[in-house]
Amino acid sequence: MTRRRLGFLLVFGLTVLLPTMGAIVYYGPVASDVFISESRFVVRSPQRPTQGGLGALLQGTALSRSQDDTYSVHDYVRSRDALRELEQRLGVRALYSAQTIDAISRFPGLEPWDSSFEAFFRHYLRHVSIDYDTASSISVLKVRAYAPADAQRINELLLEMGERLVNNTNTRSRQDLIRVAEHEVKVAEERAKDAAAALAEFRSSRNVFDPDRQGAIQLQSAARLREELQAAETQLDQVRRVSPGNPQMGTLDARVQSLRAAIGKETANVLSSQGGLTSKSPAFDRLVLERSFADRQVATALAALDSARSEASRKQLYLERLVSPNLPDSALEPRRLRAIVTTFVLGLMLWGIVSLVIASIREHTD
Repeated sequence: MTRRRLGFLLVFGLTVLLPTMGAIVYYGPVASDVFISESRFVVRSPQRPTQGGLGALLQGTALSRSQDDTYSVHDYVRSRDALRELEQRLGVRALYSAQTIDAISRFPGLEPWDSSFEAFFRHYLRHVSIDYDTASSISVLKVRAYAPADAQRINELLLEMGERLVNNTNTRSRQDLIRVAEHEVKVAEERAKDAAAALAEFRSSRNVFDPDRQGAIQLQSAARLREELQAAETQLDQVRRVSPGNPQMGTLDARVQSLRAAIGKETANVLSSQGGLTSKSPAFDRLVLERSFADRQVATALAALDSARSEASRKQLYLERLVSPNLPDSALEPRRLRAIVTTFVLGLMLWGIVSLVIASIREHTD
């Protein structure tokens, strides 16, 4: 047998026969069966209408898809926090480290020196996956385990944790919405109290209740006094012309002077710049306007609080299970025959490449 023939057989054995035999040995009696538990769910909200497909069905129940919150559930399921809770409640490290699992598949597998949490987290991510259909908003959660019951229990617990995350999100959103509205009501009520107190203090210190109304009353009184003054002056003129020496003239003159003084006082009370009702009116109007604005703010804030409470009760998220986690009755992985054939085909491709390289080297050498 020539050296070239021996080299050909050696290369063929190393690139095709040896990997294929290894695949036959591993995927035959060695590789552990992998059971897959699958569940389907959708996160939806009653906030926005949807159209088409599953959206039409959800629209019939006044619910819509909530894509952002769906991604939050996905991230949480494949997070370290979720893995820690799984470890506390199910002991998943022991499930994936059982001696009944083949040495390559079980944790820590090909890295026996690294049994850290981060290494186990990477192992966990290879066994838990979520597929998302953007058209229907359906999420498919798949859990791979080496016992049917383990895969189902892990899948069930992950769904429960996702539901709890959605419920916590609802609670925080509702509390934040109502808390902000209640704060606005408190601010408005404090403003209204301050405005009312300022108006009461102004009335007490300035001895005035309503400058405009009081001014109108006093001006009406002054008008009546002017009418009386006009009558008194007319009577005085008549007496003075008819009977200049009439003793009533003194009385009439005193009455005229008294009416003029009374009119001057009433007019001063309204129009005087020093303590008159007119000078008090601008400050009073500002206080009344502030109280009016404060009262409106209270009414608006109370309406907003009622709206926030209604919105909080309506704006809910739901994690709806479409398909509960199944209990697999047969192993779906590994696909042994396909793995062996794939190894054989890849070996042939590698053998062809190596043969071409060797032939090229020999040609250049000759």
